[in-house]
Amino acid sequence: MDKFQEQICLLFSLPIYLFFIPLELLLSHFNGWKLYSGKETLMNVYLNIVNYGVDLLLRGVALFVLIFLYQYHLSISWNPFFYWFFLFICEDFLFWLEHFVDHHVRLFWASHVTHHSSEEYNLTTGFRSSVFMPFYRYLYFTPLALLGFRPIDILFMYAITQLYGILVHTQMVKQLPRWLGYIIVTPAHHRVHHASNVPYLDKNMGMVLIIWDRFFGTFAEELPEELVRYGLVKSVGKPKHPTHIIFHEWQALGRDLRKKTSFANKLKYLFMPPGWSHDGSTQTAKQMRDALK
Repeated sequence: MDKFQEQICLLFSLPIYLFFIPLELLLSHFNGWKLYSGKETLMNVYLNIVNYGVDLLLRGVALFVLIFLYQYHLSISWNPFFYWFFLFICEDFLFWLEHFVDHHVRLFWASHVTHHSSEEYNLTTGFRSSVFMPFYRYLYFTPLALLGFRPIDILFMYAITQLYGILVHTQMVKQLPRWLGYIIVTPAHHRVHHASNVPYLDKNMGMVLIIWDRFFGTFAEELPEELVRYGLVKSVGKPKHPTHIIFHEWQALGRDLRKKTSFANKLKYLFMPPGWSHDGSTQTAKQMRDALK
């Protein structure tokens, strides 16, 4: 990003760190809401630092790939407004697609699961990053370079939309106007996404726009009769261990791959949704939802 874009990111991010998180923490403390605990908050910060380190190491690779493909971009005469508007729309959809794959292909869920592993839900949960995502995230944005969007602008737009993605990790905002909830991801929508309740599993994948979930059938409302339980269906054995929290699903995947079964089934353990098993000993989110009907 150029200096102007960096200043914009800083302008939008500072209120989160200096105002919104301290405000949520103070309100939680004085009202007895217990939204924060010291160890879990430290774990969120730790995972964010590890993710940032990996991202920093791989940012050059991502930029190189995007710049290489940009050489072959379509010749489109963009109006400045439509350039940024369509970059936002396209990038938000591609994030939804990446997020959908992360939830429905176990190989990628093994990376993404870290973000969902906390049983608390507050603004710092938005920092609970999937450590290995920088290895593949940028590949989803390669079509944007071919469409003529500058690589530096692609990375800038992702940074801006991620800041919005942090803000929806809150329990303080109960409901926004209903009409707004038809367009953008609200805190209520994203609380559903972080729930371990069976009816809520794999729902509301959007970063900024909720329209993709409504269109593709992955949308669910937060229901007053279905109070959200945060975390995973199967809890992490050692949730405060610095390496186990990152690798626990990779270890479980390795155990499944060592089972005495066919090569085809081993591939399915990699590429079928989380919970798939060749002997029915575990269930996917869809199978669990179907069982409730």
